Amino acid sequence: MKLNPLFKTVLSGALIAMLAVPAMAQKTVLSVYTALENDQLGPYKKAFETAHPDVEISWVRDSTGIMTARILAEKDNPRADVIWGLGASSIALFDTMGLLLPYSPKGVDQIKPVFRSTKNPTTWTGMDAWLAVMCYNTVEGGKKNMPKPESWADLIKPIYKDAVVMPNPASSGTGYQAVYAWLQIMGEKGGWEFMDKLHQNVAVYTHSGSAPCVQAAKGERVVGIGVDMRGAREKTAGAPIDVILAKEGAPWDMEATAIVKGTKNLAAAQKLADFAITKSAYELYGKYYAIVGYPGMNPAPPNYPPSADSAMVKIDLAKMGAERARILAEWTKRYDSKSAPK
Repeated sequence: MKLNPLFKTVLSGALIAMLAVPAMAQKTVLSVYTALENDQLGPYKKAFETAHPDVEISWVRDSTGIMTARILAEKDNPRADVIWGLGASSIALFDTMGLLLPYSPKGVDQIKPVFRSTKNPTTWTGMDAWLAVMCYNTVEGGKKNMPKPESWADLIKPIYKDAVVMPNPASSGTGYQAVYAWLQIMGEKGGWEFMDKLHQNVAVYTHSGSAPCVQAAKGERVVGIGVDMRGAREKTAGAPIDVILAKEGAPWDMEATAIVKGTKNLAAAQKLADFAITKSAYELYGKYYAIVGYPGMNPAPPNYPPSADSAMVKIDLAKMGAERARILAEWTKRYDSKSAPK
């Protein structure tokens, strides 16, 4: 039977279109583990996928403590391809356990030395750093005759009874970096004695690093130990708070990127690792953080504490990660009774 020439043309075009669809639609889906804030997920995904339309990010997101525990639980059968936006102290721990794939992203030498592993090839790269600060509500503090604190030591004074809120270190990276820094600054014995006294003044341990400064901003607490950028943002929005760097030094950690050993999507994972240290990526990080790994960038927002980078406590990220389990077990035994419900 002869086919109508017009019908043959239409049929041929339809077949070509059908064959082309799978090739055009085929993308590599990357499983990316992260502790980024929810409002960052969309912009980060869009920026990367715009640069690499052949790769799609599938986020698996939770708080730092929970994501760290998940990756450790999956160490014998990894499910993540890449970690993008998790505390470097956790990633340094994974590195010591052999869970990361060595890879030096293109241009890694351009970023600040502290923002990359010392191995060659590198095993992780840093994105941005965040600090733990005190957010003090000037109105509520005045009403309750609670003076503005200037040091961590001030917070154990009886006058601050039930007026302080801080993150639970088992679920919040900000909480853990504070606890670890106190143990570094004051020594093991002195640090736990400090936290015993601080516990008497803490009203609740939140599961979010942002929540304490938000609560202080709302006047629900007088002092919140929380994330630097959240404090600056709340103050800029009109909250009556002061954002304070403690005299003893600022606890800190940084967000980092790493490829998980065993990924079945290596080429796509390397594309993400390369993208994560581009100038455009650091400009994106700078919309959320004041301290980034690209030299010369200073994205500090209004009301951010001056000279914050010089206030950062000297810490060993690998040791901070390696001691995590021991420190959290001790902290939980002593103080978990005041943790907020999960």
